[in-house]
Amino acid sequence: MEPCDVVVLATPAPHGPAVRSALALGAHVVSTSDDLRDVRDVLDLGKDAECSDRTVLVGAGFAPGLTCLLARFAAADMDHVDEVHVARHGTGGPACARQHHRALSSTAVMWRDGRWMERSGGSGRELLWFPEPVGARDCYHAQLVDPTLLLPAFPEAQRLSARTSATRRDRLTARLPMLRPPHPEGRHGAVRIEVRGQRNGARVVEILGAVDRPAVAAGGVAALAALAAPTAPRGAYGLADRRLDTIALLTELYRRGIRAARFVGAGE
Repeated sequence: MEPCDVVVLATPAPHGPAVRSALALGAHVVSTSDDLRDVRDVLDLGKDAECSDRTVLVGAGFAPGLTCLLARFAAADMDHVDEVHVARHGTGGPACARQHHRALSSTAVMWRDGRWMERSGGSGRELLWFPEPVGARDCYHAQLVDPTLLLPAFPEAQRLSARTSATRRDRLTARLPMLRPPHPEGRHGAVRIEVRGQRNGARVVEILGAVDRPAVAAGGVAALAALAAPTAPRGAYGLADRRLDTIALLTELYRRGIRAARFVGAGE
């Protein structure tokens, strides 16, 4: 690996060895991995990053990544965050589609009442609404990394979960090899973030969403993370970290056409 200021890892997992090499060369790192074991390994390099006076931004893609930024934005004016629930729809390309396939067949992890809990991938059906044109989709537990990245950012939260949309065929074939090659690039994707907490003693719920081609949005998030890494606090963490300038990052994404929507009631 040649010396450089920032290394962006946009390859399939594992990223851990490349992060170690980049830190040894004095580079900041942006990892786009959404593999649970890989993300945990990279987060464990936080002390190494601090000792090297470098920053490692983890999960800087569409989901996680944009989801983490939206969760932090939704929680900005809450006095206390009780729950964060993430849902995603769509894939960005062949590697992303394969990861989605594996996630549905793997054990999901969620944070509940101070401990990690496990659920079978493909279970826990819930009908969730994404911004149009995606609309309502059945979503299920899967081995997604969002709760792992959100817990350090919201240590007071009692519940953290993530689901992915899936069709009946997706669930039936999740434990088999992919029956046909994935599309070279995904179509419309979407994310949905629901944050529940308290504001001035009252219970509040904020729901945000975004629709874009997942690969395009992931590229935008990773690029902005690379620009932010040199001046960000040292260590290894996700984009929901309260020390990052969430507003500035979301504003730049908006300027690049990656825009979020807020779900509101009929009377709001």
